[in-house]
Amino acid sequence: MTNEDKRKIIDTFLDNGFLLNPDLLNQDIGFFKNNINFPNIEDKPMVLDQNLLLSLINIKQNINWKEFERAKVLVEKGKDSIIYETFSNILGYNTNNKKQEVEKIDEDILDDPQIFDEEKDIENNVILLKIYKDDYKKREIQDFVIYYNKRFEALKKILIGRPELQNVTSINRILTKTNREEVSVIGMVSDKNETKNGNILISLEDTTGIIKVLISKNRSELFSSGKNIVFDEMIGITGVSGGQIIFANNIIFPEVPINNHLKKSPDEVYAAFISDIHVGSKKFLENEFIKFINWLNGNFGDDNQKNIAKKVKYLFMVGDLVDGVSVYPGQEEELLIKDLVKQYEKFSELIGMIRSDIKMIICGGQHDAIRMSEPQPPLMRKYTESVYKLPNTILVSNPCLVNIQSTKDFEGFNIYMYHGASFHYYVDNVESLRNAKENPSNTMKFLLQKRHFAPTHSSNVFVPETEEDPLVIEKVPDVVVCGDSHRSAIGNHNGVIIINCSCWQSKTDFQEKVGHDPDPAKVPILNLKTREIKILKFGDE
Repeated sequence: MTNEDKRKIIDTFLDNGFLLNPDLLNQDIGFFKNNINFPNIEDKPMVLDQNLLLSLINIKQNINWKEFERAKVLVEKGKDSIIYETFSNILGYNTNNKKQEVEKIDEDILDDPQIFDEEKDIENNVILLKIYKDDYKKREIQDFVIYYNKRFEALKKILIGRPELQNVTSINRILTKTNREEVSVIGMVSDKNETKNGNILISLEDTTGIIKVLISKNRSELFSSGKNIVFDEMIGITGVSGGQIIFANNIIFPEVPINNHLKKSPDEVYAAFISDIHVGSKKFLENEFIKFINWLNGNFGDDNQKNIAKKVKYLFMVGDLVDGVSVYPGQEEELLIKDLVKQYEKFSELIGMIRSDIKMIICGGQHDAIRMSEPQPPLMRKYTESVYKLPNTILVSNPCLVNIQSTKDFEGFNIYMYHGASFHYYVDNVESLRNAKENPSNTMKFLLQKRHFAPTHSSNVFVPETEEDPLVIEKVPDVVVCGDSHRSAIGNHNGVIIINCSCWQSKTDFQEKVGHDPDPAKVPILNLKTREIKILKFGDE
């Protein structure tokens, strides 16, 4: 590359607000021709090296570059590296500067001085690993096509790593085969029916075509798996091709792998989980909620319970913070506070009583001041300013992935939050989940198997995103916490802790009509040192 070429490249980057690491200028001119594609972002890194340039091109979401630079300085000074390593993993390259494939995940690191103060130990920190921020653009029909293609690629990437799917063939090639032979294929389920003989017949679609797959009723284990297949999910199939059909021998779901490395914090710290508070409803259990707050503050319970309360450092609130307005027919008759802003002011008054060293991570749900369609951005500030003003609240999207309790010696826990709007669909439509109203953790196990919070098109109201499908569970979490069902439940799936939150609302007339039986005023708490979960009861029963 000539000096003139170098000067033009430097000027181009300077014009777009970037400085170049001198090592980048050792690249061939073709590298820059292929990789100069400046994203339209307000915040940006100060100095670009090769890894950062490639990451900047591939990652379209928000990065807190100021904190990245700050974390990098700490590493260069030989001090704490945990935040820099977290950034590096997100950006898609490791600390040895070996280029890796970039993970397309939303990213935002909190500007919290406790996290980044180089003179202090990292303590009680929260890192937002994946948070959705709406771009408010107009959606077109083509956006749905792009959205499903993005989902297809993300889940295909997971499935193709399975040993059974190492020799995947595209559907159009299978359709041309005339001889019966073993095949494996990955696709999205576009249709599912039962034949007159009682077998399951699905239509599987990839980017090259559609093929029928027959799942025989005579193979009980396979048939049982086939009954759990839902529309629009991604699966792998191995079997025998027979012209225009595949006779299935195995069904492979994206599934979360078995985790034999169960994280445990070196410190005894607790996280508490609540949802469906429904402030503003006549049925809101305010006395029980205040009892919970008093416990958190060390003013309620026996000595052992008070000792645990002192060690609670994180409180997750998983949607339906208030009852909202006009959410369902006749709701106004069940409201004590009929103004949405005043509902949030009351909510803020209550949680403002919680001691300030507890970080409160808050997402919305169907009753909250945010659009109904998923992914739901953080609460609308127009109605919830009182919540944002509290010094220890962290407002996140639904769903989102956060990391808590990371230190220089411990990578912390990755926790997915999802309110759970899709749960009703699967309980109603999947035979194996008919009892999940009583134990909603079974529904979350089902969705972990699918690696998606709402795989079926009609299971939730959603907005098609063109950068990625934010409801894909790409990164395997340590904990998944949900709400919506108004029932507390605990589960474990391949090492992933599943927590479903209770509620703070007694049974409403609407719930009575739809046969919903709440189990209120219960709080799961997780000991991050032992992974033990307790459920504390604050009701009268």
